[in-house]
Amino acid sequence: MDALAEKLDARLREWRPETAAEARQRITEVIELADADLLDLPRSRAIEQEVLDLLDEPRSR
Repeated sequence: MDALAEKLDARLREWRPETAAEARQRITEVIELADADLLDLPRSRAIEQEVLDLLDEPRSR
């Protein structure tokens, strides 16, 4: 099993039932969006900074 799945499984058993139910619902929604290729996550700041750094570099010939 994936490390993330193992961590989630452990937390779902540790959290209060209401918290675990809310987490399950939200995770289900994310999975459904990803399955429909509708998950629109913003790029991470690190990736944006890499692009900006590349644009700022002097051009080599």
